[in-house]
Amino acid sequence: MTTYSPVKPPVCLLFLCVCSKELWIVSIMPRVSFAPPSLCLAFLSLLNHYLPSLPPTVRDIDVPSLHRQQFIPSGYRPVGLSWRCCVLSLFQIHNETLNVWSHLLAAVCLGILGFRLLGSEGQGISVDFSSLPLVLYVFSAVTYLSCSAAAHLLQSHSEQAHYSLFFLNYMGVGIYQYGCALALCLYSSYIFLPAAAVLAWFSCATCCFAKFYLCRLYPLHRQLFQVVPLAVTYLLVISPVVHRLIMYSWTTSSAPFLHLLQVVLFLLSAFFFSCPIPEYFFPGRYDIFGHSHQLFHILLSFCMLTQQEALFQDFLWQRQGLVREFGEKHLLMACVSFACLLNLQFSIIYTVSKFIYLKQDMMTVSCHL
Repeated sequence: MTTYSPVKPPVCLLFLCVCSKELWIVSIMPRVSFAPPSLCLAFLSLLNHYLPSLPPTVRDIDVPSLHRQQFIPSGYRPVGLSWRCCVLSLFQIHNETLNVWSHLLAAVCLGILGFRLLGSEGQGISVDFSSLPLVLYVFSAVTYLSCSAAAHLLQSHSEQAHYSLFFLNYMGVGIYQYGCALALCLYSSYIFLPAAAVLAWFSCATCCFAKFYLCRLYPLHRQLFQVVPLAVTYLLVISPVVHRLIMYSWTTSSAPFLHLLQVVLFLLSAFFFSCPIPEYFFPGRYDIFGHSHQLFHILLSFCMLTQQEALFQDFLWQRQGLVREFGEKHLLMACVSFACLLNLQFSIIYTVSKFIYLKQDMMTVSCHL
C-alpha cells in the first residue's frame, strides 16, 4: 500500500505569507509620527526670535581695558551686547555670573526677611515710628544689592552703560552706609548721623571720581581712592557696635554674637576686595568661579544677612523705650535725612553720567569731522 507524506510548502512561500500578514497588520494600525507638531514649531521659532543665542565668552584681549579685571584672562562677555542679551546672560556661565547671583539672591532674602516688619512676630514687629530706622535699613540694603547685581549684569552693553551702572552701584553703597548708620543711631550720639551722611556722600563721590579718571591709567590709585573713604565710613558706622560689644553684657540676647560675626565677615570681604587673591597666584584658574571679587560678594552677602538679624533682635530687645527715649520727632527727622541724602546722591550720579554721555558724543562728532 502506497503512503503519501504531506508536501511541505517551500520556505520562501511561508516567508511571503508571514510578511504579507505583517504588512496587513501594519496597514490597519494608526500611523505614529515623531515629527513636532506645527504649534511646537511656531513656539520654538518664537523663542528663537525673542531669546537669541548668546555669543560665547572671550578673552581679556578681546574687550576694552575698562572691562578687564586683573589676573582674569578669560570668561568675559563681548562688549556691545544688546540689553536683552545682557539680561539673558544671567543664565550664561561667565566671570560675572557668581557676582550677579550672589547679590541678587541676597537681595531677595533680605527683602523676604524684612517682611517680618509687616506683621507680629515674637514680641511683635510692626511698622511704626520706632521701627522706621529699621525699615529704611532694609530698603537701603536691598537697594545696594540690587544696584550691584544690575551693574555686574548689564555693564557689557557699552562703555557709557558701564560707567553709569557702576556710578549707580556706588550710590547704592552710600545709601547702604547711611542706612546702617540710621539703624545704629539708637546707640550713638547726636553728631553721629550728620557725620555718617557726609562720609556716605564723600564715599560715593570719590568712588565715582576714581572710576572715571583713574580706572585705566592708575588702577592702584583708583583702589586707594575707593578703599580709604569706605574704610573711614565703616569705622564710624561700626563704632556704636564696637562700643556695645565692649561695654554691655552679652547674655541678654544673641545679638552681640551676631554683630561680632558680621564684623568678622565684613573684614574678610574687605580683604578680598582689596587683594586679588587667589587669582594673583594662579592666573586663569579662577576666572569663572572663586576669584577675589566673587569671594567679596559672597562674604558681604552673608555679612548683611547676619547684620539684619542682629538689628532685628536689638530692635525687639529695646523697642519699648525707643520712642520714649528719642521721641517721635527725632526718629522722623532722621528718616527725612535719609530721603535727602538719597536725592542728593542721585542728582550727583545723574549729573556725572550726563557729563560722560556729552563727552562721548563730542568725541564721536570730532572723529566724524
